[in-house]
Amino acid sequence: MGVDEEKTNTCGTICLKYLLFTFNLVFWLAGGAVAAVGIWTLVDKSEYISLLASSAYSAAAYVLILAGFIVVATGILGCCATIREHRGFLIVYFVLLLCIFLLEITAGALAYVYYQELSDELKVNLKETMVNKYEQPGQEDVTLAINNLHQDLKCCGSNNFSDWRDGEWIKTRAGERVVPDSCCKTPSDLCGRRDHPSNIYNVEGGCINKLEEFLLQHLKILGGVGIGLAFVQVVGMIFTCCLYQNLKEDPY
Repeated sequence: MGVDEEKTNTCGTICLKYLLFTFNLVFWLAGGAVAAVGIWTLVDKSEYISLLASSAYSAAAYVLILAGFIVVATGILGCCATIREHRGFLIVYFVLLLCIFLLEITAGALAYVYYQELSDELKVNLKETMVNKYEQPGQEDVTLAINNLHQDLKCCGSNNFSDWRDGEWIKTRAGERVVPDSCCKTPSDLCGRRDHPSNIYNVEGGCINKLEEFLLQHLKILGGVGIGLAFVQVVGMIFTCCLYQNLKEDPY
């Protein structure tokens, strides 16, 4: 009877080891993918971040990048703990899994919360940021972001091109222009003197709608990846607990 029980335990331990080892390989690859998603989110049109009043968007991406790199390191530790059947390493591995779980839930929650607030933030802050900071001293990042925003999204102004009639830019930097040159369909020096639709981008909703759509798409990806991988880790934690219970106590 004792022999049968020992064989059952040994068989169960071997199965758990293979399951956890396989999970760690997948987990390691997933960690690299998560970090890549976070980096892509920051790099892809990263200049637009300077137009946002809140840092929640970049914070969610940074948390996801941090979690991704920790996942890679944790996956290696998990493989070593599984192969060596070391209970101490398994405890450390479990704690790291729990920390990563909390990080990814945080990233997902940040993305979700900011997803709800993004539209209101853009409506309140984007116009003021554009007309008051464009081409102003020390605001080179904002100026570049606005120029790229106009050209990449083919729009002009926050709500429409008439937004440029207000603010510091029209008073101090515009000269003969009524809109920035980057609003022009074919940008050239002082082309912004004409705001006729044949010359400039004049889309309904201005840049707000297009920027909101762009950022919401990224936030969906950030939130989905963070929360999705977090719940996958629950499986890893369950495997780790089961293997820990099946291993014999170290006599030393």
